[in-house]
Amino acid sequence: MRPMRSSRADRRSALLATAAVLLAACLTTTVTPPPARAADRAPAAPADAAVVPVQTTGPADKRFNLVVLGDGYTAAELPKFRADVEKHMNVLWSIEPFASYRSYINVWAVQTPSAESGVDCDPGLTDARRDTPLDMAFWGGCNPGSVQRLLTVDTRKADAAADLVPGTRGANRQIVALANSETYGGAGGAWATASGGNALSALITPHEIGHSLGRLDDEYDYYGRGVPGGTYRGGEPDSAHHTLLTEAQMRAEQRKWWRWLGEESLSGGRIGRHEGGLYSTKGVWRPSKHSMMKTLGYDFDQVEREVMTRAIANKVNLVQDHTPNTAALGADRTVWVDTLHPVGGALEVVWRLDGKEVPRTRGARSLDLRRLPVGRGPHTLTATVTDPTPFVRDPAVRASAALTRTVSWTVDRTVRTRHTEGRARFTGYTDTDRPVGARSVVYADTSHPSTRRSPAVRWTLDGRPVATGPGNDRDLDLSKLRLTGGRTHTLKARTGDSVLTWTVDATQATTSYALSEPLRTVQRPGRPVEYVYDGAFTMKLSATDDQGGATVSQFRVNGDGWYTYYGWPTDADAPWRFTPSGTNVDDLVYGKLGTPRLVPWDDATPEYRTHTVEYRTIDAAGNIAPAKKFLVTLTPPRP
Repeated sequence: MRPMRSSRADRRSALLATAAVLLAACLTTTVTPPPARAADRAPAAPADAAVVPVQTTGPADKRFNLVVLGDGYTAAELPKFRADVEKHMNVLWSIEPFASYRSYINVWAVQTPSAESGVDCDPGLTDARRDTPLDMAFWGGCNPGSVQRLLTVDTRKADAAADLVPGTRGANRQIVALANSETYGGAGGAWATASGGNALSALITPHEIGHSLGRLDDEYDYYGRGVPGGTYRGGEPDSAHHTLLTEAQMRAEQRKWWRWLGEESLSGGRIGRHEGGLYSTKGVWRPSKHSMMKTLGYDFDQVEREVMTRAIANKVNLVQDHTPNTAALGADRTVWVDTLHPVGGALEVVWRLDGKEVPRTRGARSLDLRRLPVGRGPHTLTATVTDPTPFVRDPAVRASAALTRTVSWTVDRTVRTRHTEGRARFTGYTDTDRPVGARSVVYADTSHPSTRRSPAVRWTLDGRPVATGPGNDRDLDLSKLRLTGGRTHTLKARTGDSVLTWTVDATQATTSYALSEPLRTVQRPGRPVEYVYDGAFTMKLSATDDQGGATVSQFRVNGDGWYTYYGWPTDADAPWRFTPSGTNVDDLVYGKLGTPRLVPWDDATPEYRTHTVEYRTIDAAGNIAPAKKFLVTLTPPRP
């Protein structure tokens, strides 16, 4: 073991500025660091650090920025770091609302080559201390009083490395530090951490962003693993997804998640009232049986998704640019707005003159004032941009600045416009360097001359013209084209002499499964294949995709929520293990078979019946493969 440098303990004191102790997936706590010594203040980023853009959707000051740092990766291991970043990000893009709003987010990787491979105290307190640029360590910074899976980072060094990305300081930035380790661990807050090589750790990132960005609370019904929480004794929680109210009270008082009650939960079951949360077993209720904030592997449910949609949209402005409005405009010109472009659906634009909607302009990004009957005197022109997302049902959220923005101009026909021309060109567009999914929205913004209408954008798919939505030729919703699988397509956008080209990936990833040896296999006409076991069985999912990139496989049992497949909690290469009562791994239960919907006999206990297992894969372009399924019949163990 290499001896620790004398200043190491002093630097460790800054590691716990904001740390989420992983007691289930992670348990958020905040520890305030002591004042830093003068010699330790404002450390500089390593001289050999390099910024690598992973996903650039717009200027850093107009986007929410994820800055991913790496620690314990040597120069030779930097390709492994980039692969870990891709895996973590593709898991994030497989989860709503990140899937629909990934175009609001920039991702930057900061490479900091390490002198040694790995991080401190991995996996035990007696393991080596390694020379790494960000001083990441398990056991809360090699603290015997902490827990092994609490993975910390020197927050000042992390800030210094992240500051290398211009324009990302402050509230528009989330730091995620990945350790070169296959041990499960992580932490949350402004400096989220995760082990890069552990498949389950990729699910820590969305959970922690749920805390730091969405201010969501943990839904665990315990504070420490294996120790049941007590009864909640407080008043009505401030948490958007915890309550003391009954369903009848929620509806009568129109509070909490009353608008979502009774809906099929994205995480399985129905949105209702499920006891347990806020580290208490009883006396407080949450919306869903499962969710991202309850159990890693499931999606955010609708209640959490609404909160996260608002939180992501609050980091940006729906109106990215517009005709200057600091002085009155003449009625002899075109007025325009440039909007954001969610991958999940185009924004709406409504133009009004003196409070009345201008006919036949809904959705248009520009308005030719010469076509309007603008009379004498000043007039007020407005363009209201809204996000019609079905993820939000609260009118107050929909009317907030996150989802509604209005730009106003004064129009005076006595003002004469100083004409500007210029060649039609593209000013912003969906990234052309990677394939786009067959159900995504692709966009192309153009320049805006003032003397005529904004240049038109003409779209072709495989050489054939395709139409956009009414009034809006900037966004093309590919889902409306119903592209068939089994091939790729070439999409082009043209304005003037400028042409953009994308590859449209309409081929879903192919998923296969491998099961442990059954007692027998049953094939019945018109039914999925059935496997019979008299005890535990295992399942390994594998996916291949013609376009490459990291894929995310999922499965669900008996119609429960889709669960991200990551191998097995203790080994990413091991298959998933199903048993009647589940397997205890570090005081959490995995692989317990739920109650099936298909019941071949009535006198069996719930586990010893036929279970339906569905599986699917989401590829790097966001295509979701159609679910396939097989049946498993579990019989009581033979003597």
